[in-house]
Amino acid sequence: MTASKSSRARNARTGAQPGTARAAAKGGTAVKSGTVAGDRPGRDQARNGAARNGAERNGPARSGTARSGAAARGPRTIEVRDDSAERGPAPWLQIATFVLALAGLGVSIYLTIAHFTESALAGCSESGLVNCTKVTTSAQSWVFGIPVAVLGLAFFVFAAVIMSPWAWRASRREIHLARIASLVVGIGFVLYLVYAELFTIGSICLYCTSVHVITFLLFVLTAFAAAAWGLKPGAPWKLVPDRQPE
Repeated sequence: MTASKSSRARNARTGAQPGTARAAAKGGTAVKSGTVAGDRPGRDQARNGAARNGAERNGPARSGTARSGAAARGPRTIEVRDDSAERGPAPWLQIATFVLALAGLGVSIYLTIAHFTESALAGCSESGLVNCTKVTTSAQSWVFGIPVAVLGLAFFVFAAVIMSPWAWRASRREIHLARIASLVVGIGFVLYLVYAELFTIGSICLYCTSVHVITFLLFVLTAFAAAAWGLKPGAPWKLVPDRQPE
């Protein structure tokens, strides 16, 4: 009985030791496998994060380089600004009104000299419907005690200044309003003189008629400029226009 009990006890000890070793081996394997299994996702995540950060860093630089390269390789466009839409009357209208004002000024100077020297006007008839002397010496040749020739001279002196290209390019609104107001007064005075020549005096003067026509043209051009461009500074004018970019 004693021998059998001791043998059983030995067998139990030897059986427990392999089981414990096996359990320990299994536990060790589990620990190792757990460590490996836990480390691999962490390493993969770290690698993926590094790859993503690299892609984010390199992505904008590469895309920016590609975009700048594409923009450099693409066709170039030249922006041409049209300032005529932002400015006032065109240069041709400024020059035309200035020339007309100078012409009216020259005729007015000649009429003023003839009035005070009482000399006959050159190339003008002295009889019939066209009679310059009859018109320039009539009672209607004075208005408010001032000779009409002097009033015409003062008007065209002001017109030569206000119709100059420098005045057209002025930025002050008052200058453009003064131009329109002076032409309104001028055309009203012309209508009175034409009525006086045709229905009161019964004769016309060629020089006076030329002044009337010039005043009418200035009025039309000024009204057209105000209607088309408004009260804006005129476009700059040059004798030689700039070359357009090809």
